[in-house]
Amino acid sequence: MQNTKTNNLLSGNIFKSLLALAVPIIFANILQTAYQITDTFWVGRLGAEAVAAVSLSFPLLFLVISFGGGLAMAGTILAAQYKGQNNQKMIDFISGQTMSIVVMVSIVLSLLGYFISPLLVRIMGAAPEVMPQAISYLQISFLGMVFVFGTAVFQSLLRGVGDVKTPMYIILSTVILNLFLDPLFILGFGPIPGFGVTGAAIATIGTQAIATIIGLFILFAGKHDIHLRLKNLKPSKNTILKIFKIGLPASIEQSMRAFGMAVMTFLVASFGTTVLAAYGIGGRIFSFIIIPALGLSMATSTLVSQNIGANQMSRAEKITKQSAWFGFWSLSLVGLIMFFLAKPLSGIFVPGELEVIHLSALFIKIIAFTFGLMAVQQILTGTLRGAGDTMSAMILSIVSFWVLQFPLALILSKFTDLAEFGLWLAFPIANILSTIITIWWYRRGKWKNKKITEEDKLTEKTFEETMIEEAN
Repeated sequence: MQNTKTNNLLSGNIFKSLLALAVPIIFANILQTAYQITDTFWVGRLGAEAVAAVSLSFPLLFLVISFGGGLAMAGTILAAQYKGQNNQKMIDFISGQTMSIVVMVSIVLSLLGYFISPLLVRIMGAAPEVMPQAISYLQISFLGMVFVFGTAVFQSLLRGVGDVKTPMYIILSTVILNLFLDPLFILGFGPIPGFGVTGAAIATIGTQAIATIIGLFILFAGKHDIHLRLKNLKPSKNTILKIFKIGLPASIEQSMRAFGMAVMTFLVASFGTTVLAAYGIGGRIFSFIIIPALGLSMATSTLVSQNIGANQMSRAEKITKQSAWFGFWSLSLVGLIMFFLAKPLSGIFVPGELEVIHLSALFIKIIAFTFGLMAVQQILTGTLRGAGDTMSAMILSIVSFWVLQFPLALILSKFTDLAEFGLWLAFPIANILSTIITIWWYRRGKWKNKKITEEDKLTEKTFEETMIEEAN
């Protein structure tokens, strides 16, 4: 069955299509940041121990969520390429298979995580007064992991077929709902008792559960270019192996990035509280700057995927080129603005702390002029992912941090007289070298031969066999 609707992403103005996808994705990512800020704000009303419990749990949860995110990304890539082929039956089939495998994995991880939460908290070195809250928060979060994964895969699949507005609206709804549920379950109100830190986990799971239910309703209704059917949820060995082959490198990439952040924080902390505070402020500002780059990367990935599926490789290359140039100039302009606003922006976070403001402003100024290069790097790896070459994207990410950034930071700060200035200097040097390597890797062109929907006919053959079985 072919979809008769016109796909505007396969023709017309590339820049317009790019913005149409990127802007809602960027806004959704900003909303996701607002979601985390809300949690931090209300948990902060409980005191330092509560904040420590959540802070301790976050890296562990992020690692688990990264694994599910990688599998969801595999579904995104496959659905996008089949969308480019205008192959509706395979879009529906691969969507069902992705949903099945992500849900199954989430159930396994939920049960495993729940029972080993006390061990994980002890390994993380939690203080005795923090441990009970951290364990409770982790266990509730793990029990609701199926909803977190479910929401992620629903949003990823829709983005794969080019629907970026629906996920944005869903995230907006969860943010608004979380504004009310967080204080309700954390502090309590009327007949509802305050659950403290555990309440933050309950609120998160509650909003994610509602989002998952809405998402499933939308997919089963079939009005958003994906029609989920029960028969497509039956696991297919060949398809699941394909999803793991594409998704596992993406999972490792995201997990290693999370682990890398923790290692870098550990290195910075060795220079004392003032340097750590300066790094934290710079990191917060940097996290907002990177959102547009990630949005452009995801938009590029979807556009490239669909055009590769439609055998429009030259258009896929044009998309990458236009996106990379736009990302470079727009983020370079942002970097220029940040250079001049570094000091007043730092002062907002720690008013009166002159030394912290000075160090933070220095950090921001040093990396500001490589913001454009970071955008180029993100966009090119987005193209690789869109082509299904998640292994290359993973390798480039590992090289960027573990071969370049962290070793440079360690050597320049610990084995030269640069000290904390060496930490800051490692960022732009790594950004420049990483971008050069990524451009070289992209221009080799091997990603053009990575059309995953034509690597073999196992997926479509499996689908046809499933249809025959159902008919009999």
